[in-house]
Amino acid sequence: MSQTAAIWLVILAAFAAANWPFLSQRLMLIGPRPKEGAKPFAVRLLELVVLYFIVGIVAMALERRAGQNAPQGWEFYAITAALFLTLAFPGFVYRYLMRRRR
Repeated sequence: MSQTAAIWLVILAAFAAANWPFLSQRLMLIGPRPKEGAKPFAVRLLELVVLYFIVGIVAMALERRAGQNAPQGWEFYAITAALFLTLAFPGFVYRYLMRRRR
């Protein structure tokens, strides 16, 4: 796999993972549905954090496959977390801000 394809794979995986908690009522998409209706917002945030780390592990594996991993400081993780939250915006808008007819 070329580096360009690996970069696009990570970006698409991050976009899908960031919106996943807001588009599904199931816990991590494979778990049971909550009995009381919708998932609480705190559960969605926890899923978002877990998926951030999963995408990070995939990205590190692809980087290691291409060569040596570059050392990262806290700034890198702060920026990638902010980018991940930005990618989650469409799912958040769909779940909480769009008006739906009942």
